[in-house]
Amino acid sequence: MSSPPAPADGREVLGPDDVSRALTRIAHEILEHNKGADGLVLLGIPTRGLPLAERLARRLADVEPDFDPQAQCGSLDITMHRDDLHRAPVRPLGETRLPAGGVDDRVVVLVDDVLFSGRTIRAALDALSDVGRPRAVRLAVLVDRGHRELPIRADHVGKNLPTATSERVQVLVEEVDGRDAVVISGGAS
Repeated sequence: MSSPPAPADGREVLGPDDVSRALTRIAHEILEHNKGADGLVLLGIPTRGLPLAERLARRLADVEPDFDPQAQCGSLDITMHRDDLHRAPVRPLGETRLPAGGVDDRVVVLVDDVLFSGRTIRAALDALSDVGRPRAVRLAVLVDRGHRELPIRADHVGKNLPTATSERVQVLVEEVDGRDAVVISGGAS
């Protein structure tokens, strides 16, 4: 499901070059923290976390030739683990696609577009526990906008973006939206 283009009153805070640089930096941080790519698996959270994970996987492979971006990247559907299903019980199920080796005893990096309340990541942790037992789980996000409701933090952040709770942060990715950008709209003017 793709998002509508950014509203006319939206303010672009990251453009395509900024998004690219942020993903390159995150990839290098992941490799540094993991001391290489051994045992590493990336799982993107649909919708926009998945293309970001795939891009990160390609960047990891550019630096670490032993890292196979096709075999070590997948997706994790969190739909049935969300705590807001009662508000919108009819949702399309996404696809969970795990690497052939699974996630047991691997270092799993969950990848998402925006970290806000932490509830999506809590759902992702629940979904992940249904499919295996990783050695460690880390979180990489393009944007951390604050306002956490749960004690969850990202290990790798492209951009910390302080926002008002009334503002909307929209991440656009080429694969879904036709362009890369981060746009803020709403809030007090």
